[in-house]
Amino acid sequence: MTRQKILIDCDPGHDDAVAILFAHHHLDLVGITTVHGNNSLENVTRNALSVLELAEIDVPLAMGACAPLAQPLAASAGVHGARGLDGADLGEPTRKPIETHGVDFIIEMARHYRGELVLAAIGPQTNVAMALRREPRLKAWLKEITVMGGSTERGNVTPAAEFNIHCDPESAWAVFNSGIAIRMVGLNVTRRAGVNDADIARLMTSGRKVAGVVGDLLDFYLARQRERRGAAVAPMHDVCAIVPYVDEKLLSYVPAWVDIELAGRHTRGMTVCDLPARAGAVGQDGEVRTNALVAVDARSQDLIELVVDTLVAYP
Repeated sequence: MTRQKILIDCDPGHDDAVAILFAHHHLDLVGITTVHGNNSLENVTRNALSVLELAEIDVPLAMGACAPLAQPLAASAGVHGARGLDGADLGEPTRKPIETHGVDFIIEMARHYRGELVLAAIGPQTNVAMALRREPRLKAWLKEITVMGGSTERGNVTPAAEFNIHCDPESAWAVFNSGIAIRMVGLNVTRRAGVNDADIARLMTSGRKVAGVVGDLLDFYLARQRERRGAAVAPMHDVCAIVPYVDEKLLSYVPAWVDIELAGRHTRGMTVCDLPARAGAVGQDGEVRTNALVAVDARSQDLIELVVDTLVAYP
């Protein structure tokens, strides 16, 4: 069976790190691009390189945008620690990013794998928006974009906005209004899909190098989630955007119209999700308007079991 080709645009981040490892194990990971978000571009790039080195994953990594399109750089996500991936000493990676800019690399990979490539946008969507504007043919070349971002319910940075969208709402607007096929999995699903103490203990006692290091990282991440949000699990937000290409039964999607609020004083960065049954998603011709498949449910326990099994499977 041919593995799905995937390129990950990310800002590691504990859950980004797990998403990279999960994607490489199950799919044909053709490369990584990094973007501002959970921490500075320099730190998230170092973190991504360290994860690749830890698991001996040999794929190119390109640095992308260091700031949003039209607003000041957002504060780092403190839940991930000072360096963006605290909890284990990964050391300084010996590998370096390629010379190509992340935006150009996305375009190159999409051109090379026309019709075959899924782009996983699991951080702010600045690189993706810039690539779509730089190369209009990109939306015909990509198979689809899978987005971890937004929510059909509450946000986590503000009552309305989720972190990835909040970091660069203009870029998210450009992506969702581009006409490209999009899958969106948001906080309404991902905050329920998380690792608990037992999952982390299994990783830490597995006797496997990668699983042990990831266990240490996730132990820190869960402690921060408890301290800051009273959470019982450490949510694996980003891997939820990858899972459907491995086991489509683990997430349930519905077609919807999604737009990004840019002007609201209290709602800027909100993903306004209009389900097809509602009047707002019906055009004057009576046809339902949709621009995304939006995740509405997940088999969270099965999903996390698959993720933990994958991490333990690394040598």
